[in-house]
Amino acid sequence: MRLMLKILIIAGLSLAILIPLVLIRVVIQDREQHRAAAVARIASSEAGAQTLSAPVLVVPYTERVEVEQTDDQGRSTGRVWRDRSGAWTFFPKTMEMTGTMSPYLRQLGLHDVRMYALGGQLSADFDVRIPEDAEGVPPRKIGTPWIGYTVADVRGLRGTPQLRVDGAGIALHQGAGGDGGTGVHGLLTRPALAGAPLRLRTVLDFELTGAETLAVVPLADENRVTLDSAWPHPQFNGRFLPRAREVGNNGFHAEWAVSSLASDAQLQYRNGTRADADTASLLRGHGDAGVDVLGISLVDPVDAYTRADRASKYGIVFVLLTFTAFFMFEMLRGLRIHPIQYGLVGLALAIFFLLLLGLSEHIAFDWAYLAASGACIGLIGVYLSAVLRSRVRGLGFAAGLGLLYAALYGLLVSEDNALVLGAGLLFAILAAIMLVTRRVDWYQVAATPTATPPPLPPR
Repeated sequence: MRLMLKILIIAGLSLAILIPLVLIRVVIQDREQHRAAAVARIASSEAGAQTLSAPVLVVPYTERVEVEQTDDQGRSTGRVWRDRSGAWTFFPKTMEMTGTMSPYLRQLGLHDVRMYALGGQLSADFDVRIPEDAEGVPPRKIGTPWIGYTVADVRGLRGTPQLRVDGAGIALHQGAGGDGGTGVHGLLTRPALAGAPLRLRTVLDFELTGAETLAVVPLADENRVTLDSAWPHPQFNGRFLPRAREVGNNGFHAEWAVSSLASDAQLQYRNGTRADADTASLLRGHGDAGVDVLGISLVDPVDAYTRADRASKYGIVFVLLTFTAFFMFEMLRGLRIHPIQYGLVGLALAIFFLLLLGLSEHIAFDWAYLAASGACIGLIGVYLSAVLRSRVRGLGFAAGLGLLYAALYGLLVSEDNALVLGAGLLFAILAAIMLVTRRVDWYQVAATPTATPPPLPPR
């Protein structure tokens, strides 16, 4: 009966410790939102996550159409000829983009925001034919065509991009033209003729800054994108992964090749779906951007909030293992440990995660982890030396906690192998407990009264 009561008390304390652990996770999420707000503030003053699309060729026209004319009562009064405006949209046969993403940091308060300056060249080839006039109708009047480029946040353009069409420089204007969204466009110097072929070679030289993420919309029939950067931790996202990539300590090199047969980007564009400022931001969180894009993000592999959140998920495991060790020591050694002492040690274990979060905002995560774990291990070691009436026992428990914190650090730095390492660790601990207690007669332990500990020596 006494044994079951003790087990119920420990189980209740374990559930109670979940409350501060959950609150600490709420704090972590709140700090993540603070960082997201810092990114948004920098984006509002410099440039946000960028989306860049292959160019489109738009040819406007005006045609005469015969329509039915009605009076105020809806009765037909005859047919009349009226002008109607429209435009043809053509996509390039091939698009090739090359560029170098030069990373730099912007700081707001405690938060560093990763930015990049993309210096690149985007070339595209058009080979289209203007539709011929239908027989028996007045000829269309074809206006001046334009080349439009979609850029999510035009504030990121450094200087004036240079557009060349068939080797001749073309002046750029604001907007992608028509309903193409934000960006730039250039008017062609020659009008198109009905039924005539239109072959163009366009080259855009540009420098574009952005925050963390870049997305490219592959609107051409054949799209090739090549990017280089000195940032050693890229995250490839979007709906198309690179066909070739090299990632090392000195940076990365990535190449994409996307065919229109594998992408709905052209159909999405014709249906009015445009890439905007939210497209690239959604990629960073692995969300659905709503548009077929290829993307890359400059991520921080030691993001303090991500690691602190992952570490807090193991908080209840820390508490359960520590309480289990207390319980076994209490039952096997006949030394009573008060539930309040259980609770204080559990709170010290929970405070570790809050301390880790606070320190990691000011110093490197590794040093923050070392300082937070060292402080908690030292505190619990000193406290247990008095609770267990032995400095050796207190230091022994502190050493065990040190091994546990070291194992947790190994799980945090081994993201890809965290599950198998965590499962192996729990299995090893359970096996050790079972082997140590395999000869214990728990009925006898439950029936044996616990010895009263000697009083603490006077100070």
